[in-house]
Amino acid sequence: MDYGKTLHLPETEFPMRGNLPQREPDFLTFWQEHDIYHKRLEKRNGAQKFILHDGPPYANGKLHIGHALNKVLKDIILKYKTQQGFYTKYVPGWDTHGLPIEHAVIKDTGLDRHDTSPLDLRKRCHDYALARVTEQKADFIRFGVLGDWDHPYLTLQKHIEVAQIGVFGKMAKNGYIYKGMKSVYWCPHCETALAEAEIEYKEIKSHSIYVRFKAADLGKHAPAGFDLDHAYALIWTTTPWTIPSNMAICANEAIEYVWVKVGDTAVLMAKELVGPTMEAAKVAAYEVLPGVMTGKQIEGLVFLHPFYPERRVPVILGDHVTLEAGTGLVHTAPDHGEEDFEVCKKYAAWGLGPIGTVGPDGRYTKAVPGYEGKFVLDVDVEMIKALAACGALFAKGSLRHQYAHCWRCKNPVIYRATEQWFSSVDGYRQKALEAIDKVQWIPAWGHDRIYNMIHDRGDWCISRQRVWGVPIPIFYCREHNHAVITDETVAHLQEIFAKEGSDAWWARTEKELLPEGFTCPECGCTEFRKESDIMDVWFDSGCTHQGVLKHDPELDYPCEMYLEGSDQHRGWFNSSLLTSVAINGIAPYKAVLTHGFTVDGEGRKMSKSVGNTVAPQEIIDQYGADVMRLWVSSADYQGDVRLSPKILKQLSDVYRKIRNTFRFLLGNINDFNPETDAVAYADMTEIDKWALLRLEQVFETVTEAYENYQFHVMYHTIHNFCTVDLSSIYLDVTKDRVYTEKAGSLARRSAQTAMYIILDTLVKITAPVLSFTAEEVWQFMPDVAGKEESVLLTDWPRQHKEYLDAALAARWNEFLSYRSDLTRILEGARKDRKIGHSLDAAVTIYATGEAYDFLKKWEPYLATLLIVSEAVLVEGAAPAAAAAGEEHTDMQVVVEPSRYGKCERCWTHDRTVGQDASHPTLCKRCVDALK
Repeated sequence: MDYGKTLHLPETEFPMRGNLPQREPDFLTFWQEHDIYHKRLEKRNGAQKFILHDGPPYANGKLHIGHALNKVLKDIILKYKTQQGFYTKYVPGWDTHGLPIEHAVIKDTGLDRHDTSPLDLRKRCHDYALARVTEQKADFIRFGVLGDWDHPYLTLQKHIEVAQIGVFGKMAKNGYIYKGMKSVYWCPHCETALAEAEIEYKEIKSHSIYVRFKAADLGKHAPAGFDLDHAYALIWTTTPWTIPSNMAICANEAIEYVWVKVGDTAVLMAKELVGPTMEAAKVAAYEVLPGVMTGKQIEGLVFLHPFYPERRVPVILGDHVTLEAGTGLVHTAPDHGEEDFEVCKKYAAWGLGPIGTVGPDGRYTKAVPGYEGKFVLDVDVEMIKALAACGALFAKGSLRHQYAHCWRCKNPVIYRATEQWFSSVDGYRQKALEAIDKVQWIPAWGHDRIYNMIHDRGDWCISRQRVWGVPIPIFYCREHNHAVITDETVAHLQEIFAKEGSDAWWARTEKELLPEGFTCPECGCTEFRKESDIMDVWFDSGCTHQGVLKHDPELDYPCEMYLEGSDQHRGWFNSSLLTSVAINGIAPYKAVLTHGFTVDGEGRKMSKSVGNTVAPQEIIDQYGADVMRLWVSSADYQGDVRLSPKILKQLSDVYRKIRNTFRFLLGNINDFNPETDAVAYADMTEIDKWALLRLEQVFETVTEAYENYQFHVMYHTIHNFCTVDLSSIYLDVTKDRVYTEKAGSLARRSAQTAMYIILDTLVKITAPVLSFTAEEVWQFMPDVAGKEESVLLTDWPRQHKEYLDAALAARWNEFLSYRSDLTRILEGARKDRKIGHSLDAAVTIYATGEAYDFLKKWEPYLATLLIVSEAVLVEGAAPAAAAAGEEHTDMQVVVEPSRYGKCERCWTHDRTVGQDASHPTLCKRCVDALK
């Protein structure tokens, strides 16, 4: 893959003038042509592994900024770990099955999936997924992410499908797989069951209705003075379309219920909710009748369905009934409610259970007379009118609330009772909870989040009514409908899938898919039909610990880290944990790091409709990938990460300061050979030692930040080091020495030695983040023995404890506090136009006591350290015109223009300017340097 022209690096000049969007592709080509990724693996061959397993993005569209945040975080960690000596093979992956792909293909092509053969639709999905993988891969590489891009893993690959049905087979063998009727999330637009991880919540406005059910049999609990025709149970619901599916009314045995007189009728409801209900229904005149009944006492009372009076509706009991809202009596439709379904199971002997009121397309079946064929989410108004017409509507209103929507088509979903395949989490829940305790969760709150999810989650619905995915490898004998899955059938399918892939399930007959002569283990039947459902896409990606990590001996299981967004606690982290624990008893990861979501500058969710999205390619085209990578490192990713044009502009300015620091350092060591010109630490000037002291402190902070994955700490530390310690102090002070001293003088070589050490350290510790810039710097750095061909092959710098001189640190910390006061006063004189450049100034410092004693030791260096032409220290009181220090009030300063001439070479005002006739515009120091 060509990402630009061959890299050409000038040998004698160092432009470093940015232009990242055009320059960075050259370095991508350089890394590719020199095979830097594999060379770094070869260098660490046999070393301790640090394997980060890539959570596969969906191959169904363009990358967004969240992808950039995720992939760059992974890349930063792996580049750092490589420098630290770890073997870090990185295999990027893609999720290429399931509803996201199938939905995109149908949308783009306009296909009717019901009129398309499974193999044709699968072929289109296969080709679509591969095309998206190619596009996304190019973008990920452009981000500067290093990995085995020529051999990524795709969930459609044969060996991964083979491993996946192996996982399913083991879970079935362990008793963790079963088929059963349950009320599950169902998308009527996509016509498939959904898992909790595939649900999004959006606020909607729903109808809120109170419905009366006429009494049929009240036993001894009839309201005094009212016959059955005037007694009702009162329920409340926000889903009018489910009324035809009503089979029961649920009460709580501990709640107290009363009859309430309203007009010439009596309605049954919870005692505590009478007031709120009547207020919501705008009923002013009502009377609570004498007598209180518990829920247990009203169990078995019978009412009639408002539409179908032949349907007798009993009162049953359930713990899910509360006093938080409604009437304390819950409309119960086992076809369309998870709790409804479960509570009706307990009363199966009463004939309660789902009756199949809604088909896969979300339309009423013939089990709903009068409404057959109507789409359930379109009939609320019609249903309310029908209730009013039959006298069952007590009151109506509206309610805004969060409602479940499909993650793919974004439409509202329903609950629907259907037969599905499930994984019985109860069978291995405790093992999963124990495994969670052994994992390092970063940040730590991730532990409790996933622990509670696993602790509370129900059985996992793993079947989907689609064709683009891995089939559920189950056969049914035609004689007795026994579900068949054995070690033998799974092994035989694995052999077929290894050669043909999962298409074979649709291309071959049942006889061809089963071992020769296979018979039903239960009844001996020889004729079979195959399951038509596929596995949940989360099951696909959740099995990659087997198809990827265990498949490749160069990887590791369990691996060192999974790293994804915090939503994956209920997604990939969750499904990977469950499948791994179910078959191997351990988590597939040793550590899990999570990051937040990208939001705009005001903290709002990014949305195309709002117009506040920022695409990664737009950032790269304008600023370059390194600025985007710097943004990733700058944010505390544990929360939501903000991004906006203003933030990018600020980051671009920060990047420019860091880049200019590199340019300055490189420019000032242009004639420096580290192998022959370096000065020993003991012989260096004090300010050079101070610079190395600060470098070592920064190095320790940055190393700890990388180790703790706190990249924002690294970002701020390096930014401050470049702008404050280097630019504002050290480099500003020493540039005079480097520019004007004799080329080979000890003072100049001392500064160059410090600059080279700073540069060598800085380029290596920023390489994981600013990979392109660091590579460019590295190519311009002096060639020394053992220099790696790429900065991405370098080792992490070693510690230099000898730089950490405590006395030096204390002395300089105190002096810098004086210098801060002095530079503030100089800046004031410049603003008042007393001086122009600071070298135009002659400074007289008046001090007494401790201030004088301290500054006296620095007097020979004050002019140099303040970057002025003259600095005189006077003990005693200052004249009235002197400016006082803010931090050091016992120091006062007078700033005046220097009375001496200005040296044309060093710009210093000095009494020796013009003393040498052969150089009439130079000072003695510059004349000596030229000689």
